[in-house]
Amino acid sequence: MATGNRTRKLCSQCNSDDSTFTCNGCHLSLCVKHLDEHRQKLNQEIDLIGKQNDSLREELSQRNIDIQLLAQINTWEKETIGKIQSIAETARVDLKKLTEESKSRLMEMINKLFSELRTSRKNNQFIEDDLHRWTKQIEELKRKLHESSRIELLREDDPTTIIRLIKIKTSEKMGPNQTNSFSKNESRPENKLNKMVPSSISSSGSSTALKKLELSANMNASSSQFNFYPSLTFGFNQSSKNDIRKLFESLMRLAPMDKHGPMSGRCEPQTAQMERFLFEIFGFRNIPGQDIVQGVKSFKLDKPPHYLNPHTEIHFPSNTANSFAMSVQEIIDWQRSYKVYADKNINGMNKEFLRRALQGKGDNGEEAFRMKFVVRISTCPILMEFDAKIISRDLKENWPNRIKLVSVTGIDFAGRKHDINDILYYVTNWREIYEIDRKKDEPALRNERDFRRKTGGPAGELHQKRLLDDLTYMARLRLRACDAEGVQIVVETGIGLGVFSGEHIGVDETVKITSAIAIRAVLEQDGPSYKNICGIVFSLPIIAVETHAIGIGDTFSEFIEHFQEPPYNGPIPVMIADQDMHRLTVAIARQGFVVSQLNPADSHGVFGEYWQNRGPAVEEKLALTTVGLLVQHHLINPHVLDTNNYHLI
Repeated sequence: MATGNRTRKLCSQCNSDDSTFTCNGCHLSLCVKHLDEHRQKLNQEIDLIGKQNDSLREELSQRNIDIQLLAQINTWEKETIGKIQSIAETARVDLKKLTEESKSRLMEMINKLFSELRTSRKNNQFIEDDLHRWTKQIEELKRKLHESSRIELLREDDPTTIIRLIKIKTSEKMGPNQTNSFSKNESRPENKLNKMVPSSISSSGSSTALKKLELSANMNASSSQFNFYPSLTFGFNQSSKNDIRKLFESLMRLAPMDKHGPMSGRCEPQTAQMERFLFEIFGFRNIPGQDIVQGVKSFKLDKPPHYLNPHTEIHFPSNTANSFAMSVQEIIDWQRSYKVYADKNINGMNKEFLRRALQGKGDNGEEAFRMKFVVRISTCPILMEFDAKIISRDLKENWPNRIKLVSVTGIDFAGRKHDINDILYYVTNWREIYEIDRKKDEPALRNERDFRRKTGGPAGELHQKRLLDDLTYMARLRLRACDAEGVQIVVETGIGLGVFSGEHIGVDETVKITSAIAIRAVLEQDGPSYKNICGIVFSLPIIAVETHAIGIGDTFSEFIEHFQEPPYNGPIPVMIADQDMHRLTVAIARQGFVVSQLNPADSHGVFGEYWQNRGPAVEEKLALTTVGLLVQHHLINPHVLDTNNYHLI
């Protein structure tokens, strides 16, 4: 800024002594003319500085991240993450391997003790020394079970690195060669039972002690990360398929079955749920005054599946979260898969009979007996497990299409009018067991259905050759049908081995033993000829769980015993499991196998016969937990009565 100066100074540009001003910046004296020029020059300089600033701003705004440096950073990131992921995956694999190896070793030891306890208890061949030895083994198992859960995550102790490496370590000391340590290190005293029976062990006391041991051997330790349930496998050898071995190992890791769940009673909510679903989607309604067979309500659908838009998406039980989704077209396809396989060598077996019987119009006696040699099979997805929990399914999931339902009638020793031939043909002393109707020379009825037993009558005696021959025939037929339908894994249950096994006349244990012998024989004899079947799983829940012990004569134990001794040598691996049939079947289907499950059907031939009676047996529970009513009931699926679907073999 220029200021006036009273002392006259010459202009630094023109030496004029006219009024001059001194510039406060450069301290030059300037006349008015040159002061203006000087100011203009200053303005030009500030403009230049402004332009340079603008130029820098523009250059900076156009500058981007150095691509090469960014690429180097990205490469470093990927390489580092890759190394971390590789280390993490190694740790995960190690964790899984250690867990499964430890569990497998322990499971083998527990199952061996389980088998020894069951055999000893059944034969009543054990003494105090055995109880002490078993107790010691239980304590050792508990210790090993506790040790097996001590798996740690170790971090690399290097303060110079930001990212520290990790690895898995277990404190378990048991090696692979120690799985039989009990049998190697502690042998059972020989022949002591022949020398002495300790007076301190009464039958009741020893039974109680052994039950406690059985509970421990069969434990689901709450303090452990493992859930065990009784299961054994047979028939594996070096030539066995590795995928079947892995499948069985995964099935053994399933959660134990809930045997006291909502499906263990009358199933009132589940029945109402199925009725409501059928009503809302298909217009289900009962027909007043009409029965399919005595005590079984008839019904109709106002909107059967083939009337609906095939692209419609349906949800069970309703369109809510975690429901089971299916399309109308899928239901139609499942219906079309329905097939019947029947033994052509059975007298009276023909398509006309089958069509009549599958409507519940078969006669008592001979025609009901004939249904034992008829197999009905179709694709039939499972909607919920036997704990009544809905199985969530998205339409994109294909596992439901790999499940087939095999409906077969078993031998019935319940003593009822419809299955009279079962009593007359297999029970040799039926005249001593039941009151006789003198006019018909057959067991007399105490109501319209059940035979009247004699007071104080003897236990039943069976024609065992007939029983074994027919059970073998029946098993051979249904496995052949499964193989023809492309089934890879067969899930069987105790068909005819529950309330129909004849416990009330004392023949149930013989029936269970004979059933095990029969299907084992079929697997050993026919196994090499199967084109598709490569594994059998027996779902045989030990129902008497309130005793916390392995029961004498329960189906699970009988099958275990008769596959163990003599050793099963069939080509088809077998698993016997105290497990929910639905849980097993769904798990198998989810792993990509075509799987069948067995439906113990009624000899009337109507699927899920008494499903609305609020007191369901296994077949009725299957009607409430699967799409079986839609695909195997003659009033819903027209293909059930199409004789082109019947195959006499």
